[in-house]
Amino acid sequence: MKRNLIATLALGLLLAASAHAQSAMKVNIPFDFVVNGHNMSAGEYRVETLGTARNAISIRGADKALALTFACTASEPALKSKLIFHHYGEEYFLAQVWTAGSSSGRQLPRSAAEREIASGPQTTQLVAVAAMP
Repeated sequence: MKRNLIATLALGLLLAASAHAQSAMKVNIPFDFVVNGHNMSAGEYRVETLGTARNAISIRGADKALALTFACTASEPALKSKLIFHHYGEEYFLAQVWTAGSSSGRQLPRSAAEREIASGPQTTQLVAVAAMP
């Protein structure tokens, strides 16, 4: 009984978060990448911020992932909606999500795997992928 109640509450929270999606964009990512420890294939994805606090993102396409995020800001509003990736050698990690017209974005925390790679001799490059119109 208790297990059913917890499962029902969890499902309700997920549905409520989905119903309160704040923004969505489509993006074609030309390389394999990692989100929250999940390996994602290159391809077209729909990226949405979720929840009333917009503290989570959903990435759906050939693969799916959810990730908690925190706010980040820029000195000027983004001209285009875009995703920013940290690039180390052959590895890409989703780092930020920006929506056109906003100086507020969402940043993903670095995973243990990314921190390990970043501590090595390779330099971090930032790669931006613009959302599709």
